[in-house]
This record gives sequence, structure tokens and C-alpha cells, in this order.
Amino acid sequence: MSDSGHFIVFEGGEGSGKSTAAEAVAADLEAREIRVLLTREPGGTVAGEKVRRLLHEQLVPWAETFAFLAARAQLMDESIEPALASGATVVCDRFEASTFAYQGWGRGLPLDALKAANAHATKGRSPDLTIFLDLEPELGLRRKRGEREAVVTGAESLAFHRRVRDGYQAMFREARPGSWMMIDAALPADLVAKTAVDAVRKLLA
Repeated sequence: MSDSGHFIVFEGGEGSGKSTAAEAVAADLEAREIRVLLTREPGGTVAGEKVRRLLHEQLVPWAETFAFLAARAQLMDESIEPALASGATVVCDRFEASTFAYQGWGRGLPLDALKAANAHATKGRSPDLTIFLDLEPELGLRRKRGEREAVVTGAESLAFHRRVRDGYQAMFREARPGSWMMIDAALPADLVAKTAVDAVRKLLA
């Protein structure tokens, strides 16, 4: 094992409970006296939070993509890389798979171009474990109804969100063994959180 920390990302569609599960994992790590950085995309830095506000506007697909990548590049350089280098575990609510699912599968932008652009933002760093909370879009959108904080992608059509889910499921199937796990996000939130906590404990064992 290297001396660097572990990088854990929660992914999934709208209303899948990523933030709740990520917070549960971070709390469990802290309780076990493991240093942890809990962060999110877009956001996590002063610049990233400003980009998040921009993403409430209607942007053309590539402008939207570059906004996400700008926030990601800042987060990597300012927060994620230093935390990992110090040996801390990073828990992030969304990362590169969101770009491929939303802007690639959802918006229809070419995946090869997205992956090339993303590689510059991430400096080639990918999560050690991606926890995919899978949920039917109809249920996820009902959970999110009335929420004002979400970026504009959350307000897209049901067909869009079905394409996003298709993208996540394709990435899960194609992932390197052990690098992704899928949890049924229709299960009770406490069970989803426990499953995620157990997976992270296994990774760090």
C-alpha cells in the first residue's frame, strides 16, 4: 500500500441519497479516528461554490461541461490532492463519472472528448472506489421535488435522467473489478448508509 490516502466517490442520479451516504461514511471514519476530507462537486472550494451558482443558469452543453471541469480542477489542486498526499481519506459527493453520465450520456457529448478534457482537470487521478447509488429516475425526481439548491441538470426531463442512469449502469458494468460497487438506493437510507460504510471499511482494512 502507498502512503497516500484513499479516494472514495459517491455517484448516482437525482435523489439517490449520495450526500446522506457520504456523510455517514465520513462520520464513521472520524469515529474511528481516521482523518477524512468530506467534499462535493461542483463546489468544495470558494471558486467551486461560485461555479455551482453559475450552474443554476441555462448553459450550452460544452459551457456546462467546462464549468464542471473548472470546479473539478480547482478542487483537485486545492483540496483533494493535498488531503490524499497527507494520508487522509477523501470522500467526495460526485466526481468524473457525473460528467460522463450527465454531459455524455445525458447531453450527448462525445465520451472520448469528455474523457480527454476530464483527464486534464483530474491530472489523471481516478477514485479508488466509486459507490454508485442506483435508483429509478421516477423515484429520485419525486424525492427531489421542490428542492431549489440543485444545479440545472436536476430539472431536466425524465428521458434525460433515464439516459443518465443508463450511463452509470454502463460504467458500472465496464469498470475495473473492485473499483465500483452498486447499491440499490431504493432501500431505506440507513441500510444504504450501512452498506456504504461496510464497503469503505473493507477498502481501508
